[in-house]
Amino acid sequence: MSIFDDRICALGEGPLWHPERKQLFWFDILGKRLLTRTDDGPTEWAFDEHVSAAGWVDHDTLLIASQTGLSLFDLTSGDSEWVAGIEVDDATTRSNDGRADPFGGFWVGTMGLAAQPGAGAIYRYYRGQVETLFHDITISNAICFAPDGRTAYFTDTPTGQIMRQALDGEGWPDGKAQSFITLARPDGAVVDAEGCLWIAQWGASRVARYSPDGHLLSTTEFPASHITCPAFGGTTLFATSAADGINEDNAGKTFFTEVGVQGQPEHRVIL
Repeated sequence: MSIFDDRICALGEGPLWHPERKQLFWFDILGKRLLTRTDDGPTEWAFDEHVSAAGWVDHDTLLIASQTGLSLFDLTSGDSEWVAGIEVDDATTRSNDGRADPFGGFWVGTMGLAAQPGAGAIYRYYRGQVETLFHDITISNAICFAPDGRTAYFTDTPTGQIMRQALDGEGWPDGKAQSFITLARPDGAVVDAEGCLWIAQWGASRVARYSPDGHLLSTTEFPASHITCPAFGGTTLFATSAADGINEDNAGKTFFTEVGVQGQPEHRVIL
């Protein structure tokens, strides 16, 4: 277990391994910044509002979810271009978890700034349009997808229920979501190349791996209590953490470890 980056994030989230750049990006939601690190050292960009999740569009462009919507972000110039609004007129909510799906869409969840019950939702951006998928979400998390593209996962953290949603041939929900795993304080998640779910547990210092039929296979421990979200870069597992309100040496840092399991490459967002 090693520290990938020792910058302290109040709420580290949304780690994304860019498959073309071979580079990790992640967010400090409360710090309103996007971070990365290469062999040349650390880099970060500041924003005027909360930013939380991203998908990759091309070598130099990310689609970033912010407090009010989705924007294209140019990694070379630092310029942003507005794409679509999400809860633009609601000053009490912000984006939280999000990930690109296997069809080129992008799912993003929202939540209340004070985690007001039922204040958020989960949306899908697909080919220029934003559609609401799930209502009455308190803290959206664990948005990720099986390798075959026919299953999505998500959670509303306070419920403790990780949900499994069947998808149709264009990536839209097909039928009702079903409970998959019951877990205390589930946070961000990712699916590996074998179809197993890796889920961060807030307050448990770990990421747990579950088989496609819901059996616990292994746990990976990290030296911080509040691990928020995992990401794969090949067989390397990265994990972000949170420092807000926590008195720990490693809280808010970003970690990595070799796990010997191949991650699923992040899907590209198709505009």
